[in-house]
Amino acid sequence: MATETLTPQPIYGQVKKAGLTRSQKRTLTFYTLVLPWIIGFIFLSVFPLVVGLLTSFTNYDGLNLETIKFVGMRNYARAFDDADVSFSLMRTVLWGLLNLPLWLIVSFTLALILNQDVKGRGIFRTIFYLPSLIPATAAITAWRIILERNFGMLNNFISLFTPEPIAIGWLSDYSLQGMTGVALWGGLGSGMIIFLAGLQGIPDELKEAARIDGANGLQVFRHITLPLMTPVIFFQLVLGLIGAFQQLNLPLLFTRVGIASASVPPRPIYLYMIHTWSQIMDQGRYGYGTALLWMLFIGILILTGIVFWSEKYWVYTGAAEEGGK
Repeated sequence: MATETLTPQPIYGQVKKAGLTRSQKRTLTFYTLVLPWIIGFIFLSVFPLVVGLLTSFTNYDGLNLETIKFVGMRNYARAFDDADVSFSLMRTVLWGLLNLPLWLIVSFTLALILNQDVKGRGIFRTIFYLPSLIPATAAITAWRIILERNFGMLNNFISLFTPEPIAIGWLSDYSLQGMTGVALWGGLGSGMIIFLAGLQGIPDELKEAARIDGANGLQVFRHITLPLMTPVIFFQLVLGLIGAFQQLNLPLLFTRVGIASASVPPRPIYLYMIHTWSQIMDQGRYGYGTALLWMLFIGILILTGIVFWSEKYWVYTGAAEEGGK
């Protein structure tokens, strides 16, 4: 019986070679490159947050690992009976109401000025941005010398215009105002740069068209510049709001010789984070301190949520305008 010869059939396409496909290699390369960041995020962000949350439900004081106990919501309930919590929270709100609007208005105004087409504007931009590069400890130490009550440069300068020498307590009685001035000086550069980037993103054709139609400078600013800058203002507002409630280094160093000092900042700048820091570092109440931090986190989350909710009423977006037509 004749054997039947099998004719090989044509194979369409290309046979995959042994090993990883191109897509798998790209995926492997991606996760290899981001793996260090993922490890750092887990151990430096997620793990401390979980440990802090668990600590807030205990009586941990930094040393009682053998006798640590679960106390439930006691630390959170204690915060509502702590008079210093309400006081420091009100001082923080007052600090935010004083510092945040000033920072937004002055940095925006400064960006408008430095956005003009004049010679030497690059030099002035650099000069105004330099304070943002100075380390906080060095800057605050210099300002302490300037604002000192008896021998400070500011009081001596004001005394030149008064019949008798004055001694204003910028580091004590008026420490909130003094700290606001220092914060404004140090934060103008970063705010100015972001506003300046937003201003340079506005097309010049829109302004030229408005001027051709007879609009003056104020009308151009009111109907073109300001609406197109509202997304940048919104971004700055959210960042400034979060930063205001998390302020710690400035009041801590403003009236202290150093972080190791046992003294507490004066009551005018006894902010919420100062009280939290004092409970953890001075009193050793780690459980109570972490509970205060989580309460702050929830409060900031609610405030930023309200700001995001209000976005639709005052922030201009082209997509929103097109969707409404």
